[in-house]
Amino acid sequence: MNKPSFLDRARYFFDNTMSRGPIALIGWLALLSAVVIFVVAIFVWGVGIAAEATLSDQMWAYMMQALGGYDPMSDANWSFRLSTLVVTFTGIFVTSTLIGVLTAGIEGKLEDLRKGRSKVIELNHTVILGWSPQVFSIISELVIANESQPKSCIAILSDRDKVEMEDEIRDKVGSTGRTRIVCRTGSPMDMNDLDLVSLQTSKSIVVLAPEDDDPDASVIKTLLAITKSPGRRPEPYHIVAEIHNAKNLAVARMIGQEEAELMFVGDLIARITAQTCRQSGLSVVYTELMNFEGDEIYFQKEPNLVGRTFGEALLAYEHSAVMGLCFQDGQVKLNPPMDTVIQAGDRVIAISEDEDTLVLSGSVDFGIDEAAICTPQPAEQMPEQVLILGWNWRAPTIISELDGYVAPASSVILVTDHTDCDAELTQCCGELQNLSLDLRQGDIADRGLLDDLPFDEIDHVILLSCLDLGAQLADARTLVTLLHLRDIAGGLARPFSIVSEMRDIRNRQLAEVTRADDFVISDKLISLILSQISENKALRPVFDDLFDPEGAEIYLKAASEYVELGRSVSFYTVVEAARRRDEIALGYRLHVQSGDVARAYGVAINPNKAIPVAFAERDRVIVLAEK
Repeated sequence: MNKPSFLDRARYFFDNTMSRGPIALIGWLALLSAVVIFVVAIFVWGVGIAAEATLSDQMWAYMMQALGGYDPMSDANWSFRLSTLVVTFTGIFVTSTLIGVLTAGIEGKLEDLRKGRSKVIELNHTVILGWSPQVFSIISELVIANESQPKSCIAILSDRDKVEMEDEIRDKVGSTGRTRIVCRTGSPMDMNDLDLVSLQTSKSIVVLAPEDDDPDASVIKTLLAITKSPGRRPEPYHIVAEIHNAKNLAVARMIGQEEAELMFVGDLIARITAQTCRQSGLSVVYTELMNFEGDEIYFQKEPNLVGRTFGEALLAYEHSAVMGLCFQDGQVKLNPPMDTVIQAGDRVIAISEDEDTLVLSGSVDFGIDEAAICTPQPAEQMPEQVLILGWNWRAPTIISELDGYVAPASSVILVTDHTDCDAELTQCCGELQNLSLDLRQGDIADRGLLDDLPFDEIDHVILLSCLDLGAQLADARTLVTLLHLRDIAGGLARPFSIVSEMRDIRNRQLAEVTRADDFVISDKLISLILSQISENKALRPVFDDLFDPEGAEIYLKAASEYVELGRSVSFYTVVEAARRRDEIALGYRLHVQSGDVARAYGVAINPNKAIPVAFAERDRVIVLAEK
């Protein structure tokens, strides 16, 4: 061991004295002042700059100047000097006390502001209660939605530090344009803390589930605090909340009643997983429809369409794609019967770039190429082979959903190291109609196990995240397996589609989607839906119908079923061809662009109907249909 140097010992002595508090600090300051005064006085006295003054006079003068007191060099009366010294020290004490009081008050006020405990004074703002990785996606979407608003605000209430929240938002969201982000620290389950974000004047409230073992409990308590607060407004709130466990839906609905739009996250993710794994490009379509960057879904009354059929309305817009009707009683129906007559009070549901672009074209002659329209032929559905890797409680629901989509004689192979899934599978999937189930045990991250699976016969792969592990550990395991799958798919003549789950939105970027068939499902998709519904409550039944297997759904079907391949036709012709099959054409996907990220993997939603397009062999038409 090296012997401490003199400098080390001096530093240690200094640290020890400083740790004794303010008295030690005052002592060191006094010593430093005395040394400086003595050295300067010796110098001035020694060189004779003030020869008429003695050394003691010099030291006294410099001490008084250092204290900010009266310079007594012209007064040799020591009684007067001592009196001046008393007054100087008293002045220093009073001034220091005043400065200390002012400093403490200012620091206290700054600390209160830093803690975020002041009340938000806003009108028609969006309130986000709680904190999770989803908050960044929601803020980003709301910022885009509010771009045309001169003054918009998002108020966030969480039990996290205000400055930490602001720093994270600044790092992960970046510039928020015209939208101001106001963070407040408090519990979303505390009625008094809810007053900090002015729920009474808000236009919508988004309740986020925390990242803990029982997130639904926090959501339910927050709903209670909002709806049962003594100071709540008489008008109903517009609340959007997520519920993870089906058993908690009933009590959440009882609390929220008509004020809360509850999203059952688990069931929704299972349905999206089952749908997107089977249709190449469908994930891109969903993403385009749910974010605010592209075309959006609007509701609009159109008096000029009253008395006309829904089928006629499909061709009435050149720059918008009609997808359904909202009847005057509030009921929403996507792809209603083509002969449905539009009544006064009904609203058209359409996809459009903006609300201002949802305008009737006024055209009568749509230039439909009758010769290019193909006669509908019954399509033969072939059996499909699905591989599910991993396990969580959504697996039985996904298998049940798949059973409703696939053709008879299809099969699913489930590989998992979970040992207690037999009972759950038997309960939920005991009466499968179209699927046969092959359950295998093993570690899905083991390359040797993966190489033994019949990938040359597999059409779709679903990679599930283990919910029993922490989010980061589960995502790391998913990433390892995903890398193996991509490597295997690259060596096959007929690569399979991959749908994988990510628990943490931040890890979604690490998954690095490389093609439209490779879709990563995470809470970002839920964030998009929550953002859309928070801005427009009427969209809830639209999404319910869209993801409900009993209603109309989005399909990507061969373009050859609608129009002649290689022939240049307007999209009006495609819409008419789909209408004759009781379907709605929303867009198309060009296979030649399927690897181009900049062109959304070849997916075009709501194209200009007047612009001609020629389809090739593997191109698809995006339709809204019952089957």
